[in-house]
Amino acid sequence: MGGLACALALAKEGFEDIHVFETASNLGFVGAGIQLAPNMARILDKLGVWKSIEKEAVRCHETSIRDGASDNELAHVELDYVYKTYGYPHMVGHRTSLAGGLYEGCKAEKAIKFHFSSALSGIKTWSPKITFTVTPRNGEPYTVEADVVLAADGIKSNARRDMLKTLKIDADIIDTNQAAYRIMINRSDILDDPELLELMDSETVVRWIGEKRHIIAYPISNNTIYNMSTCQPDVNFAAAPSETYTTKGSKPAMLSVFSDFCPKIQRLLNLVPDGEVCEWKLRVHAPLPTWVHGSLALVGDACHPTLPHLAQGAAQAIEDAAVLGVLLGKLPDSSPETINKILQVYEKIRKDRAETLVEMAAASGRELHLGKGAAKEERDKQFEELKKKGGRVPDKWADADVQKMIYGLDVMNIADEQFEEMFKSI
Repeated sequence: MGGLACALALAKEGFEDIHVFETASNLGFVGAGIQLAPNMARILDKLGVWKSIEKEAVRCHETSIRDGASDNELAHVELDYVYKTYGYPHMVGHRTSLAGGLYEGCKAEKAIKFHFSSALSGIKTWSPKITFTVTPRNGEPYTVEADVVLAADGIKSNARRDMLKTLKIDADIIDTNQAAYRIMINRSDILDDPELLELMDSETVVRWIGEKRHIIAYPISNNTIYNMSTCQPDVNFAAAPSETYTTKGSKPAMLSVFSDFCPKIQRLLNLVPDGEVCEWKLRVHAPLPTWVHGSLALVGDACHPTLPHLAQGAAQAIEDAAVLGVLLGKLPDSSPETINKILQVYEKIRKDRAETLVEMAAASGRELHLGKGAAKEERDKQFEELKKKGGRVPDKWADADVQKMIYGLDVMNIADEQFEEMFKSI
């Protein structure tokens, strides 16, 4: 998402020679559901692609946080206020719709050229202009020279690896000891189950929580698919090599992980076809001292990978891209020194915010996954208080104060307003 958004943001600022190197052979996107928060929607609208994405999305009117075992509601939060407060509703959609909308926006820009089956395999030189090696899937490696490189190459980023090596910095990938199943249930599979149909039609984000585990679920694709994303202790990856991030899952193992959850969950999980269970490893890395070196800047998961508990991973990558578009559009000249100063301004605007949200997501997961003990009792007391008179929501994603911090900030305006002062200070 970050790479597509970077290309589109630069094209909108008038750049004329933008190249996107994509490891995949095409952008026939796969994936599961994704939350389309107002801070993301605001940027997509400014880039001219929100309307097409919105058409296939589902508006979330409320969220229900429930005990996984009993299905008893612990908290209920209305979300209609989000639109009135931030100008965009909280919506959910299919990752394909989001990526496809960005891709179509890029294809409409003559300045953007795609190079598929082509990976950035390493940085060759940092100055005076940055050069890097591109390795095609079926061809010989070749060298590319660029004025600016925006490396949105994910948590396994080769650009980050080479940058940190050059700067003699260690920032190892951190094992979170968590993994996730991502599940999509088709409407046609639940036509005979009124309870599950009610979930499909509810326009509600539901989170079922239990000790060290949770499931978050919501309808997508105009209420034709019920998307479920889980989080549970990592077992299957524990002995796997460090480069392994996905594995074919076992349906019996998945059912066993959530065997004490309510019958509704059991029926949903049993609908997953045998052989179609896939498990994702959840990994992050230590905060980096810098995201920038020379004319290269890291973007998205390459510099601030996050756990999914705030639903802000893609949104923060898109915020990165939006800020870069605004700032690079203000370049007074194209010298490497000026480009580096612009990229330092990007880091100043984005680093603290993104890293704060990474830690907040981790903290939210810790609170949701509490087992027996005083901390769980205190959390459940907060849920009870919330039902009686409102207040803090232990699930930070649904908390109004957290939403204000995330949704209420227009990063493109911040970049525009603060550029001159920050640029002069560097």
